[in-house]
Parts: sequence; structure tokens; C-alpha cells
Amino acid sequence: MTKTIWMNGSVSVIAMIAALGSGVNAQDRVAETGDVTEVVVTGVARKANKLDTSISVSAIQVEEMQKFAPRSTAEVFRNIPGIRSESTGGEGNANIAVRGLPVASGGAKFLQLQEDGLPVMEFGDIAFGNADIFLRTDLTAGRVEAIRGGTASTLASNSPGGVINIISRTGAKEGGTLQLTQGLDFDQTRGDFEFGGALSDKIDFHIGGFYRTGEGPRRAGYTANQGGQIKANLTRKFDNGFLRLGVKYLNDKSIGYLPMPMKVTGTNGDPKWSSSPGLDAKSDTIHSVYFMQDAGLDGRNNRSVTNVRDGMAPKSLVFNGEANFELGGGWTLVDKFRFAQTEANFISPFPASVGTSSEIVSAINSAMGTAGTRLVVANGPDAGSTYAGQAMIMHTFNVRLNSLDNSANDLKLQKSFDAMGTNLSLTFGLYNSSQTINMDWVWNSYAMEVAGDNARLLNLYAGTTNLSQNGLFAYGVPVWGNCCTRHYDVQYDIVAPYVIASGEWGKLTLEASVRQDEGKARGVYAASTQMANFDVNGDGVISNPEKSVSFINYAAAKPVNYDWSYTSYSVGANYRATDNLSYFARLSKGARANADRLLFGKVRDDGSVSREDAIDFVKQTEAGVKYRKGALSLYATAFAAETEEQNFEATSQKFFDRVYEAKGVELEGAYRIGGLSLSGGATYTKAEITKDAISPASVGKRPRRQAEWVFQFTPSYRVDEVEFGANFVGTTDAYAQDDNQLVMPGYVQTNLFADYDLTPALTLSLNVNNAFDVLGVTEVEEGSIVANTTNYVRARAINGRTSTISLKYRF
Repeated sequence: MTKTIWMNGSVSVIAMIAALGSGVNAQDRVAETGDVTEVVVTGVARKANKLDTSISVSAIQVEEMQKFAPRSTAEVFRNIPGIRSESTGGEGNANIAVRGLPVASGGAKFLQLQEDGLPVMEFGDIAFGNADIFLRTDLTAGRVEAIRGGTASTLASNSPGGVINIISRTGAKEGGTLQLTQGLDFDQTRGDFEFGGALSDKIDFHIGGFYRTGEGPRRAGYTANQGGQIKANLTRKFDNGFLRLGVKYLNDKSIGYLPMPMKVTGTNGDPKWSSSPGLDAKSDTIHSVYFMQDAGLDGRNNRSVTNVRDGMAPKSLVFNGEANFELGGGWTLVDKFRFAQTEANFISPFPASVGTSSEIVSAINSAMGTAGTRLVVANGPDAGSTYAGQAMIMHTFNVRLNSLDNSANDLKLQKSFDAMGTNLSLTFGLYNSSQTINMDWVWNSYAMEVAGDNARLLNLYAGTTNLSQNGLFAYGVPVWGNCCTRHYDVQYDIVAPYVIASGEWGKLTLEASVRQDEGKARGVYAASTQMANFDVNGDGVISNPEKSVSFINYAAAKPVNYDWSYTSYSVGANYRATDNLSYFARLSKGARANADRLLFGKVRDDGSVSREDAIDFVKQTEAGVKYRKGALSLYATAFAAETEEQNFEATSQKFFDRVYEAKGVELEGAYRIGGLSLSGGATYTKAEITKDAISPASVGKRPRRQAEWVFQFTPSYRVDEVEFGANFVGTTDAYAQDDNQLVMPGYVQTNLFADYDLTPALTLSLNVNNAFDVLGVTEVEEGSIVANTTNYVRARAINGRTSTISLKYRF
């Protein structure tokens, strides 16, 4: 594919896939956005105007999403105030937090990602099964709504921090869109479509999806992203309501970026970050054409070969629906259901250690009990020659997600009535869900050079004797004590009744809600054991890596058999002082039931779990002011939270048992005058660890990767057929780890966009993601460096500059 290279950082060529709606001109698009954004459905018992709710809720229209020049769903989430989205994992595997609530390991533990009001995954931090791996934004999305704190504790399970809900188009407005997007300076081609309208007076439909293929924003050396999804729904309208049925099929492969070596000099407090020689932190990856297969054992201890090109490979067939009927006498019935048949593979290389060739030889010898003397290039150019550069021990995070099937049903029965001149509303709800987590971890160990653009594997030699097999020196991960060969198959079932009551007394609205979660976990867990002299590859010879092979020890499998229960509540008040101004306050307590991460060492031999390990509580208070008049809207919320956290991190092999406190202010605003549009937000968070049962020295420290300020700002201007602007996303300094030594510098990422309406229905768009090619570090495995020397750490950074051009036709 021919690629256009931007010369001299020519950021004057600005970009955008702008305004993806079904409107055919700018005025129509603005009107649609303004009308819909002010009415929210997430975090409320009924549809409500934002100024009438005692919660912090934001909405992003699909037209706005494209202005952010996103390369993944998580990059859309970065533009929601209060949300910290570390979107450096590719098109999935992001770490997402809200309002200072911690990300002690990975995923989105206290935040739930939803589609049309029900969870993509019941638990947001399933190991290697993060919810965003199974979530894609395309033209079928009408808008994204996000609630922070508040009723997230009582209107959903396991999400006390907040809910991000992607709401699908329904075909209520007839029309469609065709769009083709081409990468200019990176390899990607993507086609999107959506179409909807009326089949009859009583039936609406909508269908859409996307397909894309390419290497992706980093040089992997092969087609790393390939696949797509299709979604459809059908709505039958009745005189007293509607019935909607939907289906989604996702079949995708996308590369997963894990930390890779970076160079750091200077001091912990004033570090100088740069790329490792030959490995560009912004545009390279340690994926390589010289490492395409991971041969070893599968989850049944049989020989297996995994295609590394699969990356994150979800397959999910989803059926969902909603019934919404007015029953008469002030009663309303609302029922939503979702069933997902889901599986996936996850494979990506992770650098367990980085050093000189002699240091890596020593580390392998120490772990394996070998007497290796040198590293030799295993494949690619100069194969067979002695290697003397920077090298790493690389673990394959090879995980087979055999089943992440899940189902959920949320039934609400609502009653509105007047009592003594007051409008009262009662909601009785019942939530049921089931989440299966069935997966196998089959990790292996390799030696690899530190290089981008196709790194080579390295063999360990003792003199002239090869102790490796094409770079592989162990079936398992002996550097980490062979921790990570395992199988588990557990089903988590939840029943949660809840009640919501609200009343209006003139300008004052009061609301209270309570939820009782009852859950159980049933299943089996099998850890690893070492098998001596096992012929993995079946060649009749026991090679050095086959002298001790990690097996899943099914003979010593243990049960998982525990229950949990907790009560959540939320109480809020909203005072609508004028048509344009309201004040609100809220007190909430919610919880998160811990799931598969307890299996790393917290489940007792009889399958039980202590209550303090099974549940983490979150207490929150918030108060704010909301103002909207004409084209100006301003929202400010002060918040405070106390969070319990029990967790396990696979990459560091560490447990966490802590309490955190966070307080701060969340700001959001928008203004439009003529062709000029401004929108943005900022969140100030002061967070600290207040208790630590395992590492008391962490008390008083700021949680890792938590910046004091996270902000976003999007100005745009439209004149006649042209709209252009920028999206700025930034963060101030944060600490790499909880010991608060090594600093990750703050940065501002600039995304530029522009579109030109060739006709009222045909638009040519350009966008540039990270236009100034800044280096932004979001995650670091190491917590400190040696001052004034050259250090190599393992880190994840934002992608460098990438640009696309799109042609969109609306009909």
C-alpha cells in the first residue's frame, strides 16, 4: 500500500472524520446534538434533563467522537471529564479509572462499560478479558453517556465508580452513512456503514458495522489488525410503548501493545525519557515477523501452536432487547436483557527483564540452572552470529479465553403518582446476571533483542551447545517462579433487587435508592506444576527447555465455592434555582465484588474466600452546580471518595490490600457562537493511600499513575462548507509506582481535524492523531532509576503521529 509521509512535521495539514451523523448540513447536526445531549438515560430511573438530576453525567454524540481522531474506543473515553483512560494498549486492554479511584492492576475495576444499558462484562478487570476488548465504537453508536459516582452504586452491580454506556442508533430517523477511511502514514483501511428507518408505520430498523485491516499505528511487520463487527436492531412500536430486539456479531483481531523497553536518564524527580536505541517508543513495537508462533502446550497439556498475529482476538455473538410499556394508572414496565456468547485469544510479548546480553545470559542461567555463555541470533539477518547488544527475557502472555459467556436482565416496574400536591415516583427493580470466566494461561519464555521493526529471537549457547529452541528457553516462566500456567472455570451469578424513590417539591427534587447484591461463585481452579523430561514437540529428543515443563496440575485442582452480599445506597438532592441553574449534592456507598483475581492466592483450599477479600467498598460524596443558558453550559462538581482495594497484578506478581482516599473538582463546559464551538473539561484529583496491610510504607503516597490534573479541550470553527479544529488531551506529572520516586512527565496530545463538504451529502475529512508527535508515558513497570546513568525501563507510551483521510456519504 502506498503511504504518504508527513514531511517536517507538517501539522498545517489538519484532519478530521467530522460530523458522522445522518444530517446533511451543519445546522442539522448542531440541532441534533444540542437536543439529545441534554436528555440522559444512564444513571437515572427515567429519562431526565441534565439540570434536573443530582448526578454528574456527560454525553458525547457520535459527531463529537470523531473530532477526537480516536484510534480506539478508549481514546474516546479520554474526553469524558473525570475519566482517566490509559489508552496505550491498542484497540483494547486499556486501564480506565474514574475520579481518583485506583487502577491497582489493569482494566476498569470500579467502572462498568455498557452497551444499551447492560454490561459488556460483569467485571471490568477480568485478567486479559478487559471489557473494552469486546467493545467497538462505529457508526451504529448514537452517543456515549457516562455517569461518575452517584447512582452508579445502585443502578448497576460492581460499578460504584461510574458507568460508560454506548447507546445504539435505532432507526428512528431515516437515512444512512457510508464511509471509507485510509491511513496516510500508517497501514490501515477501514469501511463503515449504517442505515435505518421505517419498515412500516409500526416498525423501525437499524443496521451497521465496520471492517478494517492493516498493520496498525505501530510497525509490527505484519497485518496486525483485521476484522470488524455488524449490529442490527428492530423496534416494534405500540400505542403504549415499544419492543426492541438487537443482535451484534464481533469477530476481530487487533494487536495488543504491552510495555516495552525505554531509556531514562537524569534523576527520579527530573527524568529524561527517550526511546531505546533502535526501538522507537512512539512508532515501534516488540512484535516481529521473526516471532509469529508460540509453540508449547495448551490448556489440556497437549501440544499446541499459537499464532502471535491473533493478538487480542474476540469473537462475540450478542442478543439484546428492551421492552418499554405504559401499563396505565401511572405504572410503567421496562425490561432490558442481553446474552453474549463470547470467547477470545490474547497473546502479546511482555519484557520480563531488560539488560545487556551478558546480564540476560546470567538471568536465564539463574532461573534455569544452566551454564550458558552467550546469546546467538536465532533467526533473521545474521542468524548464527553472536549477539552483543541490548536484550530482554520475553514472556508470552498467551491466554485462551475459552468462554466469557455472560447474560444480564434488568427489570423495572415504575409508578408515578401525586400525593398531597407532590409528584412522587417509585421504581422497583430486579437485576440478574451470570458471568462465566473460563481460561487457560500457557506462557513461555524467550530471549529477544531490543529492537523495533522486526526484532530477532536469540538462542542461549554454552560454548557451541544450543540450550534453546528458536529463542525459547523455557516452557513456562521460571524467572517468575513458573507462576503462570493455570486453568480456571468459574461462573459468577448475581441477583440484585433495588428500589428508587424520588419526589418533587417545587424546585427541589429528592431521590434515594438502595440495592442489595447477592452473588455466588462456583467452579474449579488448577495451578501449575513442573513435569520433568517431557517431549513437548514430539521429536523423540529431550531438549534443554523440555527438562522441566510447566503443566496445569489438574490432579490437584481446587474448588471455587463462595458467596457474597452487600448493600449499596445513594441519596441525592437537586435544587432547580432557575430555568438555567441548579445545585445538587449526593452521598453514596457502593461496592465491587472481586472475581477471578482472587484465584491468584486468596481462595482457600475449600473454595471459600474471606469477606474482606471478596468485596471492596467505595464511599462517595459529591456536590455541584449546573448552568446552561442558550449556547453556554457549565458544570462543576466537588467530590470525595474512600475506596477499599484488594487485587493482584500478574506482571509484578504482587498482591494489594489497601484503602485509598481521593478528593477533587471536576469541570465541564461548552460554548457555541456563530461558527465557533468550544467544549472541554478538567479534573483535579488529590489522592493518597491511607492504609496498606501488605506494604505500610506506601501509606501517605499518591497512587501510581494518578496525575493531579487531567484535562481535555476541543475548539472548532465552521465557515461555509469547511470545519476545522483541534482536540487537546493532557495530564500533569504522575508517579510510575506507589513509592513515589520515578516521575512520568505530564504531556499534552494534540489531535487536529478538518472536513470539507463537497456536497450537502458528501464530506471529505482528514485527521491527525498526536499531531506534534509528543512522547507521553502512561505506564511503567519500574518505580525508580539510578541517578545520572543510562537506565532501561519497561513502559507504555502513546502512539506517535498518525493521519487518515476519509470520504463519507450520507443518504
